[in-house]
Amino acid sequence: MSNQYQTDNFVTPIEISIEQIDIKGQYLQLVEPIRLSGQVDIDALLAQYRIEVEQGLQQSTLQMGVDEAGRGPLLGSVNVAAAILPKTWSGLIEMQPLKDTPLSILTDSKQLSEKKRDRLYPLVQQHAIGYVVAEIPAAVIDQVNILQATMLGMRLCTEVLLKAIAHPLVNSMRQVEVLFDGNRCPELNEAMLAELGIEKSIIDCQAWVKGDARHTSIAAASILAKVSRDKAMYALDAEHPEYGIAKHKGYPTRAHVEAIEKYGVLSAHRRSFAPVRKSLEKAI
Repeated sequence: MSNQYQTDNFVTPIEISIEQIDIKGQYLQLVEPIRLSGQVDIDALLAQYRIEVEQGLQQSTLQMGVDEAGRGPLLGSVNVAAAILPKTWSGLIEMQPLKDTPLSILTDSKQLSEKKRDRLYPLVQQHAIGYVVAEIPAAVIDQVNILQATMLGMRLCTEVLLKAIAHPLVNSMRQVEVLFDGNRCPELNEAMLAELGIEKSIIDCQAWVKGDARHTSIAAASILAKVSRDKAMYALDAEHPEYGIAKHKGYPTRAHVEAIEKYGVLSAHRRSFAPVRKSLEKAI
């Protein structure tokens, strides 16, 4: 793993490339690297959480939301994002903690138009205390299967963001709720977190079905995951306009399957997915 944490006025950019990963004590060499990017505003983190602890008030709970985009497509990466919103903006969407904020229209990305998602994307990046986005490429999806690739992305986003805030977390607050969209939580590398001083007892992982429509932090992560993936799809469309990627975003529409049969399989296609695999078998 190579990583770059550069601190400028306590805003820490995150750029990481992971080529091998420890899964339950066994190292897996990835066929392509997983790339993560984001940033953390340490100033904002300390300003919102340290004061309560110093005043002897009840210990703060920091909320982190995690979501993915792109499990179903035949093409491209599955993108996972984790986001920490300002303390007063974190909570149940129905309680309207985002009212009168720049993120007031934020909800589940699937319920928003592409225009609104694109408008929210830079606002989430600007106002989040911290966020990270992971791109798990098609080759890795084929290597470990889509479920494990998604869980791996969720795990890495969580661990990278926890690592970035480890020092203030250990010194200024003692509880983190990590809210995952879906019906299961990934298994975190507890040994690595322990080395950072982050005890298992202070991390509360929760799985929420349709959580992106319930929790603001998951909704923020869903915007980051969805829009970052769409950007990658538009870039692929510019390279291969004959596949119509800008319209179907890699999903198995009739037009996409017909394009695969006509023009062949791209390097970004997921070869383990049935329509792509069948096309490859026909070509032999």
